[in-house]
Amino acid sequence: MFYFRYLRRELRQRMRQTAVAALGLAVGVGLVITVAAAASGVSAAQGTVVHALYGVGTDLAVTRAPAAPKAGQTPPGMIMVGPGGSVSGGYRSGRTVENLQNPDLGTLPYASVAQVARLRGVMAAAGGLTVNDFKISMPSGGLSGPGSGSISSPQTFSLSGVDTGHTGLGPLSAGKITSGRGLGAADASSDVAVVDSGYAIAQNMHLGSVITIVGQRFTVVGIVDQPQGSNPPQVYIPLARAQALYSSSEHAAADLINTIYVATPSAADIPAVQDQIRKVLPAATVSSSSGLAGQVTGSLASTAKLADDLGRWLAAMALIAAFAVASLLSLAAIARRAREFGTLKAMGWRSRRIMGQVLGESLAIGVLGGAAGIALGYGAATLITVIAPRLSETVGATSDGSSSDSGLPFAGNHTSGATAGHTVPVHLTAPVSASILVIAVVLAIAGGIVAGTFGSWRIAQLRPAAALARIA
Repeated sequence: MFYFRYLRRELRQRMRQTAVAALGLAVGVGLVITVAAAASGVSAAQGTVVHALYGVGTDLAVTRAPAAPKAGQTPPGMIMVGPGGSVSGGYRSGRTVENLQNPDLGTLPYASVAQVARLRGVMAAAGGLTVNDFKISMPSGGLSGPGSGSISSPQTFSLSGVDTGHTGLGPLSAGKITSGRGLGAADASSDVAVVDSGYAIAQNMHLGSVITIVGQRFTVVGIVDQPQGSNPPQVYIPLARAQALYSSSEHAAADLINTIYVATPSAADIPAVQDQIRKVLPAATVSSSSGLAGQVTGSLASTAKLADDLGRWLAAMALIAAFAVASLLSLAAIARRAREFGTLKAMGWRSRRIMGQVLGESLAIGVLGGAAGIALGYGAATLITVIAPRLSETVGATSDGSSSDSGLPFAGNHTSGATAGHTVPVHLTAPVSASILVIAVVLAIAGGIVAGTFGSWRIAQLRPAAALARIA
């Protein structure tokens, strides 16, 4: 009890010195909490955007670069006007033509899904076919001569074929059904559709509405709300039905897909699984969410770099300064208390007991500094959350197949072109986690120990007679 009474009395008698030392530690610890919270918020924001673009439950996506058009072949979605107003590409005067086009990604046989699913480290795999429904009306009489007219603007929407046996993977996995139901295994051959909420509002659709896809009528059985910024497909139908319609439109095989969504047990398995997929499908592009995060640019990426680089060094320098201030104050206090310690030694106190007393005082200052630092850190993190400007992420896509992480084979990115960029607004937060608080307390205690160690070393050099003679 005497130890604690003496400790409390000494701290109260040197209140100003105690407050200054504790405040120095508090500033350093508070800055560490603030920087760590800001970095955590930036990382969380990037993760949110990446998952919005990528699809929850998908660790890897396998695609293939589109094949170059053959000589004389009309590129998908292009209308070639020849002499006399003739039109190539399968379009005829006075007709409305509708087909499914896949201009952004090449196709893979559905058997590739089973190949990937058998690989070591693959927990699940699902195929997907995301295409554009393209409809255009040609004027009667062609583009020249009597009755000729101009080509009307095409009507188009993005369509995704969903593997109804693995709805936990792919573009629907990130969404939330707000009305009706989703697609299930029983819908594999049914003419049913789930519609994105934004598209449903724009087209005045609701449960029970009918949407026509290449002449086939599909009944809307669900409305899905996708994460903000994910640029999702607008209509979802069973994969088998999408394959059949795409086959009839492009005169292609009836089992084609353009994306394989892959789930792994853990992030540590992703590199090995990527290597295996490249060996099994050498012409394919294997992309991961971490690869997509590496393509992120914009103000959020700049903030992340600032938090990682400048913030780390700033926090380290603040901690060093705080430890130095606490140590110098401790040494100055020892010098002023030389007579006191000399007297205690003359009364029979051992150096070890005095050193323990000084270490106790330093630890108490460290605890006070840690508590104040946590309060400062919380306040700064809250302020960042309140006043932080709205940041943005821009993800650029390049689907040339030159890199294993090139392109954006994720939900919704097939519809805007392979070289298009997508910008997502993000509100920055600064969450303070329990681990950050533990680190803050450890740093504060460490600061107290460092200061106490320097002070204890000074005490060990004191001799009672010399201390009393110097002060007298």
